[in-house]
Amino acid sequence: MRDIRQAFQIAGQNFSGWKRSPRIWMSFILALVLCLMLSNQVISHAVQYESILQILEPFIWTYGDAASVMLSSLLLVLLFADMPFVSQVTPYWLVRTKRSVWLAGQVIYVVLATVIYNLFLLAVLGIMGAPFSFTGNVWSETAAMLGYGGGENITVPVSIKTMEISTPYYCASVVFLLMLLYSLFIAVLMLLLNLLGGNAAGVLGAFAVNLYGFLLNPSIFQRIFHFTGNLEYRANVLCGWLSPLNHATFPMHNFGYDYLPRIQVSAGIFLGLIAILVFLAGRKMRSYNFSFVQVNE
Repeated sequence: MRDIRQAFQIAGQNFSGWKRSPRIWMSFILALVLCLMLSNQVISHAVQYESILQILEPFIWTYGDAASVMLSSLLLVLLFADMPFVSQVTPYWLVRTKRSVWLAGQVIYVVLATVIYNLFLLAVLGIMGAPFSFTGNVWSETAAMLGYGGGENITVPVSIKTMEISTPYYCASVVFLLMLLYSLFIAVLMLLLNLLGGNAAGVLGAFAVNLYGFLLNPSIFQRIFHFTGNLEYRANVLCGWLSPLNHATFPMHNFGYDYLPRIQVSAGIFLGLIAILVFLAGRKMRSYNFSFVQVNE
């Protein structure tokens, strides 16, 4: 119990620096701007045609797209740029407790900060659509218009399949879960790489994983290789299984019609990867050399 209490105290120490950190404020300001940009088409369409939205639809349609998930996860690079969060109080904690407990505090902080970040995205998009939204658990006429081609110049990934097999609240909860797990995967990967090779390694690793996921996209394969028929379907399934970014995208899953991964499988893969990365970070922490020469408050 003492170790658990100390781990949460270390996490709380990290949160105490948020109010005076320009980097943290900038991360959430950029997240706000990103939400404004990505949701503009959905909300503008509702305003233009004087139709209503279900209050969670801006979040569902915005982050039902791999590119949007990737952009939101890239802001985590700024939010967690200073991992493993060495500060002037770190020597105090290292004297009072074990390295494993100190690392557990950092992991708790990363998990809670990522949850807060994703809840912020959900809240912002809900507030933006609130003036012309309803809270019922049914899809809106705006979603139906977009899904059936009501907006010729709209590039929002509104999926008829999504509306047929789910309800808004269920869909939003799954989209949020997938985004959260992908964000945690990126954050914990950054933590491990920062321990292994310094802050630059974590930043490069996060960008590399996102770039890999973005390039492993069925539409890109189609444009490059001009797949048709069965080959196009196989490329789509392969991309769905091999890309972490596609595992975090709701429409790229099997709902009983194909061989794409199921939601439970994607969640299990992310949890397994996160557990492995945390374990490797714990192993590295045993030999990690702390440097306090240039630590600032």
